[in-house]
Amino acid sequence: MTATDDDRALAAVAELPLTFRPLVTRVVLLTMGTLLLAVLSALAVLMPHDGASPWTTGDRLTVVAVGLLALALLTLLSRPKVVADAGGLTVVNLTVRRRLAWAEVLAVRLRPGDAWVHLDLADGTTLAAMGIQPGIARRQAIDDARRLRALVEALGEARGGRPV
Repeated sequence: MTATDDDRALAAVAELPLTFRPLVTRVVLLTMGTLLLAVLSALAVLMPHDGASPWTTGDRLTVVAVGLLALALLTLLSRPKVVADAGGLTVVNLTVRRRLAWAEVLAVRLRPGDAWVHLDLADGTTLAAMGIQPGIARRQAIDDARRLRALVEALGEARGGRPV
């Protein structure tokens, strides 16, 4: 590691615990889910009770249920994060949470065109870390990937790893 890499690693370690999360994406998803639920709920309330084709209570509940399902799906999509603490990493993806010791992570990769960071693990596998996504906030994702790489180099066994 160079002097700037050492400085970056020390600064990253001093900030522990760190949570990496695509904040803009999360705000957009949760806002859209809440707005969709509000619109569908208002629609269910405002539809006619009588006339040629009245809405039944079941119709209204179905529309609200669709809004709740949409909100649940968007909440699930906003779940990914990576939490770094002194003991290791916790990677939370859509439906899976995995705890890794620092020694298990060999490299942090974010190549051009990748949807999120990939972690090369000591067992020869790769783990997607969806908590760092360059989709909406590319510069932030690159900075987060570099900070995570510095942590892996400082706390793990990945000395002299390849650049992010």
